[in-house]
Amino acid sequence: MLSILNRFMFYFDPLYLALVFVPGLLIGIWAQIQLSSAYGRYSRVPVDSGLTGAQAARKILDQAGLNDIPVQEVDGHLTDHYDPTKRALFLSSDNFHGQTVAAVGVAAHESGHALQHQAAYGLFNVRMALVPVTQFASMAYAGILFLGYFLGLMKIALPVIIIAFAMITLFQLVTLPVEYDASRRAKEQLFRLGLVHEHERAGVSKVLNAAALTYVAALVTSLLTLLYYLNRYSRR
Repeated sequence: MLSILNRFMFYFDPLYLALVFVPGLLIGIWAQIQLSSAYGRYSRVPVDSGLTGAQAARKILDQAGLNDIPVQEVDGHLTDHYDPTKRALFLSSDNFHGQTVAAVGVAAHESGHALQHQAAYGLFNVRMALVPVTQFASMAYAGILFLGYFLGLMKIALPVIIIAFAMITLFQLVTLPVEYDASRRAKEQLFRLGLVHEHERAGVSKVLNAAALTYVAALVTSLLTLLYYLNRYSRR
């Protein structure tokens, strides 16, 4: 009974709550509030050029000679992304059709990833290489944690969990500068091509900076979780 209670307490460890769960939750909520506030505000501000997000992305891609990369609509809210394996850019309906500062800014950001791919940007390539490794690590982490808990093998499972979560944290660490660089490229192209005007610069920056905060929150949470597991291992 005692061993079961000890394993049960591993998941309700006060250290986990204090070091990971509460800070991670608060940081995540804060990042989402910042994003919702900035995106919500500037999704109501029409862009002077009258371009939709899809049209802005198309212009950026064509200017870079990336005429073969399609810009497609995808379901969901803020599900915008560039898929390097398909060499295609996907925009959520609001940003695909939206003629707002937020829509154009988000579309330009995703175009920035396509520009990174074209330029063989080092960290972008590293991130691509880490994707399958991180996906495997995420599945392995969950499975090993589950088995370790129910079989009472956490002492054996902990080193494997640490390695898996270290890979997840590395992915988050690489992702952050990739996202900031994509935003930098986006803003550069938007103003160079005249797709947004000077007085719209602040709005674009606020939307993209707020979006980047979600990646900051993910990295901080991953680091805290990794530190927690390292602490558990050292204590054992």
